[in-house]
This record gives sequence, C-alpha cells and structure tokens, in this order.
Amino acid sequence: MNQDIEIEDLLEDLVTFRRDIHANPELAYKEVKTAEKVADSLREIGLDVTTGVGKTGVVGSLKVGNSSRSIGLRADMDALPIVEETGLPYASCHHGVFHGCGHDGHTTMLLGAAQHLARTRNFDGTVHFIFQPAEEGEAGAKAMIDDGLFERFPCDRVYAFHNWPDLPAGTISTRCGPIMAAADKFSIQVKGKGGHAAVPHQTPDAILAASELVSQLNTIVSRRISPTSTAVLSVTQISGGNSHNVLPSSVSLTGTVRTFDPHVQDLIEAAVRQVITGVSVATGTQISIDYQRYYPATINASVAAEHALMVAKRVGNAVEAPEAAFTSEDFAFMLQACEGAYVWLGQGTSGEHIPLHHPGYDFNDGIIATGVKLHVALVEDFLPSNSG
Repeated sequence: MNQDIEIEDLLEDLVTFRRDIHANPELAYKEVKTAEKVADSLREIGLDVTTGVGKTGVVGSLKVGNSSRSIGLRADMDALPIVEETGLPYASCHHGVFHGCGHDGHTTMLLGAAQHLARTRNFDGTVHFIFQPAEEGEAGAKAMIDDGLFERFPCDRVYAFHNWPDLPAGTISTRCGPIMAAADKFSIQVKGKGGHAAVPHQTPDAILAASELVSQLNTIVSRRISPTSTAVLSVTQISGGNSHNVLPSSVSLTGTVRTFDPHVQDLIEAAVRQVITGVSVATGTQISIDYQRYYPATINASVAAEHALMVAKRVGNAVEAPEAAFTSEDFAFMLQACEGAYVWLGQGTSGEHIPLHHPGYDFNDGIIATGVKLHVALVEDFLPSNSG
C-alpha cells in the first residue's frame, strides 16, 4: 500500500476529529479537553506522551531505530474569543469562543502525521509531536520552553505549519529569514484634570493631548525610520469622555507596532516615549505608557526553510514566499531556541475569500491530506531510514 492510500484511509476520522475540536473550542491555557483528546489519541497509537508541558501542552514522542537525531513538529491548539458566524452544523458550542484561526486543523494534521508515522515507521531517529497551548497572544511556546521543552525533548530541528487563506489550497510556501513580524503593544494613559467644556482654559485637555499623540505617533515610521526598513505602527483604540459638555479627566489609547529588525524595534519604542514626553509638556497633561514586546520576529533558519521547500516540491505546489507577513507568531520563541522554519499551507478556495480571525472563517478540510504528507515527508527526509 503506498503512502497516499494509507493517508487517505485516515482522512475520514481526521475530519471528524477536526470538527469535534471546532465544535468544542478552548481559549489559551484552558485547552484541557482538547489536550486530553490529543493525548488519548497519541497513546492509542503507542507514543510516549507527556502532558502539562507549559500548563496545557502535550508532547508525544516516537523513536524508531538507533539514530540519536531528532525533529520536532509543532501545532497550536487554542481558539479565539470571537463569536462564530459560520452557521456550520459543527459550529462552536461555546458562545464567544471560536476556532477562527485554524488551530483545530493544525492539531488534526499533526495528529494524522503521528498516526501515519507510528504505522509505517519509515525513519530512523526520534520525532517529538508538540501540541502547544496559547498561541493567540499568550506566548504558549515560551511557556513550554520555560518548562524545559527542548531540554526534556531535544530537537535538532523544529517545524510548524499555519494554514494561509491567501494561498491556493494545497500550495506550500516559506522563505529564508524573517517570515512573520515581531509584535509589540502599547497602552497609553493621558491624564488632565477634567472640567467644563465651556471653560477649557481651566484644565489640561486630555482629549486634545490624545489627538496630538495619535497624529505624532503615526509619523514615527515615515519620519524616523529609514525608508529601506519595514515597520508598521497603528493606534487601534481611543477611549475617553462621557458627555458633550465635560472635558474628561483621562483618555486611554492602545496600539501595536510590527517590525522585523530588533534595532528598528528599539528606535520605534524610543521614539514613542519621546513623543509622549513632548506632548505631555506641551499640553500640561500627565502621560504614562505600558509598552510590551510580546512576540519577537519569526526568523527561519535558511537551511531549514530550504529543506522545507525542497521536500514540499515532492508533496505539492511549493513556492518561495516573496515577502514576510506583518502578523505575528509565538513559534518565534521556538526558532530562537532551535533551528527550524515556519511554513504556510494554502487553504484558499475559488469561492469567497475569508481571512483568518474572521467570524465566518472555517479551516479547509481539503488540505488535511497535504498537511499530513508534508509533516511525514519532512520527518522521513530529515531522519532517513537505514532500510530506505
């Protein structure tokens, strides 16, 4: 029986598994039932299973042969705090929690690869199947690393996939170097004194100061960062005031910064703080900021990215990504700790384009087989069997 037929035999059960997870989503660090389902499935096929890694993470390990070499394959398990609007028969049973990024599909594809590899055993070495919690802004990758992931489960190389609606279904893409941006977030509090809107000269105007901040912050990238560098700064929320005739005592702003170069990241943070100081002095307000760098840039090792593209050409349509994306990914922490690469798997269809994190999004079950095959091919190529 050839590989394609064997993987096709798994698909019906895998689709059922994926849709069950979709119907029962869990948020970051609450993936208790999802982790149990994954762990039980891995035990059923004979893997050594460790639970509770990074709170709710699961690692299944499969060793074949005598080689000391090893590879890690990572999938994320958490859902998003979004109200689903798909109308699907397997839609979320938990209002306000939704697999709107396809992590249900990622988990399923990795489980399928584990099932296939446990049956065929056509490699020599160790595969660690890493099922990670809390990718959506809560740094589950870092939590697993801090819990000794790579000391307890050493990997010579690590890979992760993400479905990509912008690419045709089944197309595989990655690139050397940066592929996803670093993500910073900032929260700014502007404090005036508050007072009657008819006598604005009697109180520092927090609304005016906040407006000046928005204007000046949006000039940082265009006027302080080299045109040859790449960055985005966006103010995404502003809140303050309750009445037409009252100047509020405080206004809050939040936003995000996306970059690929740590030096540019430093320049932008410094400029944000300088703008805040200047506006505070000019307007007589008190302004404070909480600035957090929560995910670093996702940087692929060239050798790992090139290997992924080479292997992908045997699986489907493989193309080198022409540019990085400004979205972020906590797999970046794993790539700081271990050589590896992040890979996009196209899931776009000829119908309406629905992006990630949209309430109408659903993972395309038609690409499960491609994802399983790519996982398997990476393992078999990186850990070649002596008998193969």
